[in-house]
Amino acid sequence: MFALGINHKTAPVALREQLAFAPEQVADALLDLTAKTAVTDAVIVSTCNRTELYFSGSSEQSKQVIDWLAQFHQLNRQEVEPHLYLHSADAASTHLMRVACGLDSLVLGEPQILGQVKQAYSQSRQLGTIQPVFERLFQKTFAVAKQVRTDTEIGASAVSVAFAAVTLARQIFGKLNDVKVLLIGAGETIELVAKHLLEQGAAHLTVANRSYDRAAALAAQFNGQAISLAQVPQALVDADVVISSTASTLPIVGKGMVEQALKKRRHKPMFLVDLAVPRDIEAQVAELEDAYLYTVDDLQNIVAQNMQSRQAAAEQAEQMIAVGVADFSQWLALQGNIDWVRDYRERCDAVKQELLQRALNQLASGQSADKVMTELATKLSNRLMHAPTRTIRQLLQDDTTQPQTLINTLLDV
Repeated sequence: MFALGINHKTAPVALREQLAFAPEQVADALLDLTAKTAVTDAVIVSTCNRTELYFSGSSEQSKQVIDWLAQFHQLNRQEVEPHLYLHSADAASTHLMRVACGLDSLVLGEPQILGQVKQAYSQSRQLGTIQPVFERLFQKTFAVAKQVRTDTEIGASAVSVAFAAVTLARQIFGKLNDVKVLLIGAGETIELVAKHLLEQGAAHLTVANRSYDRAAALAAQFNGQAISLAQVPQALVDADVVISSTASTLPIVGKGMVEQALKKRRHKPMFLVDLAVPRDIEAQVAELEDAYLYTVDDLQNIVAQNMQSRQAAAEQAEQMIAVGVADFSQWLALQGNIDWVRDYRERCDAVKQELLQRALNQLASGQSADKVMTELATKLSNRLMHAPTRTIRQLLQDDTTQPQTLINTLLDV
């Protein structure tokens, strides 16, 4: 079992957006991955801050997966590999659980990632790229994440990349009551941004989206206006704050578009936050004198301020994850021993059948039933006890083994 990927800690946004999987790509990518590498399980988690592949296979197959990832995105392995991390066995399980609990996120403890992991799992399950071991792993992961959310303060406050963006806007403008905000996108991130904006007093929201109906539905929740993406250039003229998060593979807001808007605003400053990977706003926008562009990587300072208050909760969560990983590892080890248990039971049954047939033959030849039954019981006990007795002797050579505890365990007393 392996976890392979890049995140905000190991790769800049420019590389992360090149390795990101658009939602419509994931199904084809999963099928292509399993076909070309023959891995037995595969889950792809792709968000603005990470692209990760969880899969089962050999060490050799893990190398094939790295090649596949680079080739799928038409990149050279040499460009990608220095930024990758590869975890195996318990380390892979630990990483998955830390991700799902928000401990590996840009904003410690942010809750959105759990939903994204669940969605990735669900898509893989529908495509048939999840086998029983991964089914157990992900169910254990979701159980641990629920425990962390319930029993710690990791999610006590609404802290996320969206919240960090709104916090930055508030720091720049002070009160947001009179600030005009343009939100591009209508997904979970933008919805979360809108909620935080309202909590901070923002009252002038415009939502732009490729689907006007979705924009209208989201805008209605916050007493805002809805427009189409085609109307964004005009909307920029009035926008003091622009926050964008879509799944577009190409930039939506270009340098020329912003430059024209700034001229019509008579160079009144514009604050832009791009939460998307790949980026929605061209990086060259930052070159404009009155445009202040921030990407997810620029939010690190705000994120750092939230780290202290959540560190104690994170330490509790790490302990819960350790228990969860140990439980899964124990279950996995048991699965590996099932064949041995089955083999032992079959051998015991064969001994029983052999001695039972001998006893039936003796009874048929007229021997005393009492004598036959006594002999059957004695020989059956001796044959079945021989191997366990030898094992007990070997175990008792270890000074830490308690004889009575060992015997009670074997006898299930």
